[in-house]
Amino acid sequence: MEASDPSSLHDFCVAINGTSNAVLVNGKFCKDPKLATADDFFFAGLHKAGNTSNAVGSKVTPVNVDQISGLNTLGVSLARIDYAPYGGLNPPHTHPRATEILVVAKGKLYVGFVTSNPDNRFFAKVLKKGDVFVFPVGLIHFQFNIGKTNAIAFAGLSSQNPGVITIANAVFSSNLPVNADALSKAFKLDKNAVEFLQTQF
Repeated sequence: MEASDPSSLHDFCVAINGTSNAVLVNGKFCKDPKLATADDFFFAGLHKAGNTSNAVGSKVTPVNVDQISGLNTLGVSLARIDYAPYGGLNPPHTHPRATEILVVAKGKLYVGFVTSNPDNRFFAKVLKKGDVFVFPVGLIHFQFNIGKTNAIAFAGLSSQNPGVITIANAVFSSNLPVNADALSKAFKLDKNAVEFLQTQF
């Protein structure tokens, strides 16, 4: 079992969008290493707060292979998460390709994850500045600001492209809606409640 992307075959493989003079490795084309520059390994902007004026009160600023092309094949990425005071939420979600390690830089967060079926064990903790928590690969997890001020966290992820599936969005706003009768039965909700939820995303 591997805990990250497969090992690199090169020192690095700077991702490019074109195919001339390129080799396809791990989903991205590689720039000729002789043409790589320091900018291929650089991102500016994580000091800037994300806009949390939205329905969930949080903003994730990803730094993955799409922002730093030099991350291609290196098996790591990063994110800054900003949370509004009094309930900013990074809603229940999963990263299908990565374990996440979260460190709180400011504020107080209630965080947790749920293990897979059949146990569905819930692990949760209140974190303050400097605290660290790990969310194992593929498990549903969340962070919730229980403090009176903005909160900030940084997350390291064990993939250049961890992916994210936000549970409520995936279930209630999929492209082609999931049948309301199926969701009603699965969530033990009235069909009208399901149809209402489908209009909220």
